[in-house]
Amino acid sequence: MKLFFLSFFLYTSLNSSCQTHTGDHQKVAQVAADKILIVYLSRTKNTKTVAEMIQKEVGGNLIELELVMPYPENYQAIVAQVAKENETGFLPPLKTNITDLEQYEVVFLGFPTWGMQLPPPMKSFLSSNDLSGKKVIPFNTHAGYEIGSSFKTVERICEKCQILKGFSTKGGIERDGILFLMEGKKEIQVEQELKKWLIKLNLLTTNK
Repeated sequence: MKLFFLSFFLYTSLNSSCQTHTGDHQKVAQVAADKILIVYLSRTKNTKTVAEMIQKEVGGNLIELELVMPYPENYQAIVAQVAKENETGFLPPLKTNITDLEQYEVVFLGFPTWGMQLPPPMKSFLSSNDLSGKKVIPFNTHAGYEIGSSFKTVERICEKCQILKGFSTKGGIERDGILFLMEGKKEIQVEQELKKWLIKLNLLTTNK
């Protein structure tokens, strides 16, 4: 049974359409690009590509989370390591250090679904940085099982934030050797869905 859950971990690792969560009817007041931060974690570049799409549309500062000790490249090895981290509550140390968080009003958080959960490195970021009072907007890539508990975990950790409606889209299935998918027709489809989402959040005008 444990082996099943270990192998299940990164099957859910990457990348559905928009999900409904806290803040469904809330919108972001018009905000300057320099007040927007886009923080993301990406293993096979699918989440990174979605993060870059968001930056293209709304501007903002784009930052990738990096670990002090990077995860192994081997799929089964990272499955086992992350499963253990989730079991023990271990938060991997981050090399990424954002020193000017206070200047941002809107923070996008991007991550894949790992084992139906929020990845430990994103938990590390949220646990070590105070986002109180900010508008937090999650976005996600997955391998077919959507967001799992990841958005709920963001809501729990960021209880003093205003959490707005998140975005989720299907990406690769690393377990099956299907990695980067954000190109061609898939890229166009995701861009269209993402623009509709940003318009609903009032971060993008319909004539852009």
